[in-house]
Amino acid sequence: MGGASIHYPRRVTHRALHTRQGFIEEVLYMQKLITELKEANIGTVLINEPLANHTTWKIGGPADILVEPTNKMALAHSMKLVHKYNVPWQVLGRGSNMLVRDKGIRGVVFKLAEGFDHLTFNGEEVEVGAGYSFIRLAVMAGKEGLTGLEFAGGIPGTVGGAVYMNAGAHSSDVSRILKSAEVLLENGELVWLSPEELGFSYRTSVLQKERRGVVVSAVFRLQYGDRKTIAGHMAAYKDRRRQTQPLSMPCAGSVFRNPPGDHAGRLIESAGLKGLTIGGAQVSEKHANFIVNRGNATAQDVLDLMERVIEIIDERYQVRLVPEVLVVGEG
Repeated sequence: MGGASIHYPRRVTHRALHTRQGFIEEVLYMQKLITELKEANIGTVLINEPLANHTTWKIGGPADILVEPTNKMALAHSMKLVHKYNVPWQVLGRGSNMLVRDKGIRGVVFKLAEGFDHLTFNGEEVEVGAGYSFIRLAVMAGKEGLTGLEFAGGIPGTVGGAVYMNAGAHSSDVSRILKSAEVLLENGELVWLSPEELGFSYRTSVLQKERRGVVVSAVFRLQYGDRKTIAGHMAAYKDRRRQTQPLSMPCAGSVFRNPPGDHAGRLIESAGLKGLTIGGAQVSEKHANFIVNRGNATAQDVLDLMERVIEIIDERYQVRLVPEVLVVGEG
């Protein structure tokens, strides 16, 4: 493993490498960070890990360092080390709703999985770890006879990602049911934030903008309801998802946000763009607001296809589509 370490900083660009001395300093910084992360015994530390293995699109270059912390204290310690060495960072849940560029992500990628999958019901409230499946949370809430999370039954990804993006469907979203979220701030401090402090709006939160942090856990406020009714809604949503979405192919969910008063999928379909292909990326023939990986798509294929769709819809309908997926990393 040590023999490969010289390669990591060659892709790190957060500090300018104008001189040979600068390059050497960058190498040493990254090696020191890797050493401290491993010595801290905070979980799994992978080097040059292909992120195509960790995204639902099956696309993405390598992360310089991928850290899978065992718990929130391990995550906090890792974040303090990242802050100490002034290394850029990114969070990855299940890799849905995210496009990683072909040259990967510089610095550290935190992946929240085991250790962040706890679930506790307390009356009409449920506390759940950020790494817990959002779909499974909806199912478990329904079994408890709790209503309010039915909309999540068709949203892939984790609870942390859902809070970060204010995920929603079927005329509801996270902001309507969230009581509070535990967030690890960039300085390593753990805080609980209210929906107001999270600054929710359509598919966004303050965490995407001026207050960077990692969602660690969340508390949702639900209501007791009829189990059969809840199960019926869940089954209907699941069936609709199966019939209308290309679940058999690698994809990342809806690509574009719905414009006010309309649906991105309707506009794309009405423009005759279903099946439009660039490289290995294709506008789904099943759902026009999905782009699928036909097996060999690159991130650049997807980006080029997204831009082509945006241009055509803008020219034809004077509507500028806005991406819903997060695009991260280096092209």
